[in-house]
Amino acid sequence: MTWLITGGAGYIGAHVVRAMTEAGERAVVYDDLSTGIAERLPADVPLVRGSTLDAELVARTLAEHEISGVVHLAAKKQVGESVDRPLHYYRENVEGLRVLLEAVTAAEVPSFLFSSSAAVYGMPDVDLVTEETPCVPMSPYGETKLAGEWLVRATGKATGLSTASLRYFNVAGAATPELADTGVFNLIPMVFEKLTEGAPPRIFGDDYATPDGTCVRDYIHVVDLAEAHVAVARALSSAPGRDLTLNIGRGEGVSVREMIDRINAVTGYDRPPTVTPRRPGDPARVVASAERIATELGWQAKYDVQDMITSAWEGWVHHHPEAARD
Repeated sequence: MTWLITGGAGYIGAHVVRAMTEAGERAVVYDDLSTGIAERLPADVPLVRGSTLDAELVARTLAEHEISGVVHLAAKKQVGESVDRPLHYYRENVEGLRVLLEAVTAAEVPSFLFSSSAAVYGMPDVDLVTEETPCVPMSPYGETKLAGEWLVRATGKATGLSTASLRYFNVAGAATPELADTGVFNLIPMVFEKLTEGAPPRIFGDDYATPDGTCVRDYIHVVDLAEAHVAVARALSSAPGRDLTLNIGRGEGVSVREMIDRINAVTGYDRPPTVTPRRPGDPARVVASAERIATELGWQAKYDVQDMITSAWEGWVHHHPEAARD
């Protein structure tokens, strides 16, 4: 099969491209390069530069490359920015998806995999979040992901398109230093940045109802996440009309304080964190149940938190050589 991977030059996207091609699938990347980096891609993977809002270019790409499945990763994903720019997020994430689905169904592409997020759950008051946990998103970003799931599912029911929505938890790590996350929006790179600057890492609130008072999250290695995409893509292509909604996580919670302690140990820095006030909307605990994908597809995560931190640090040093410790 030939898979069109939108957002394939991004951090997660490049790992999905790598996993797909290593599994013997053909990949074509569609990316506007607003945050993606073309150099992340193998030389033999075609890159079409454009927006999913460009209906003509999307349709032409599907036809010219004889696309037989789509992995839709392209999206705006900063929670805080989505609060300030909700119209922009709905346009990019929901209207962009609608345009893409319209082209996909017109071209009779049979399979569609949608990148969703644990942000659809909001502040779940449960120990483990299952796919049946009520979705109450707390930001326009989370709303656009939930609306995207609805749109994908409805399109599948109406047209016979095989669909899947993957709800990612906290993605970290790197397959190689070159593919590492270059953004500073998630906890691990945020801590790396502070350590490199000679500043203490920040904890946003230490008075939560958790064992050490800091937020607890479920972290998934980006390589495991990419392998999950391969498993789901193949499941869709082998079962016409299938509809899947799956958590992608490890089912293990790690607190912010524990994560910072581990990062200090891996990096060789020994800089205690400073505690600042809570950020609005941060739930105390969000940890996935990954039982459904294990039962239905036989997938489970292979890498642990230590692997994530170590590979992420190697990537950070690759992109920031001044951060290396003697």
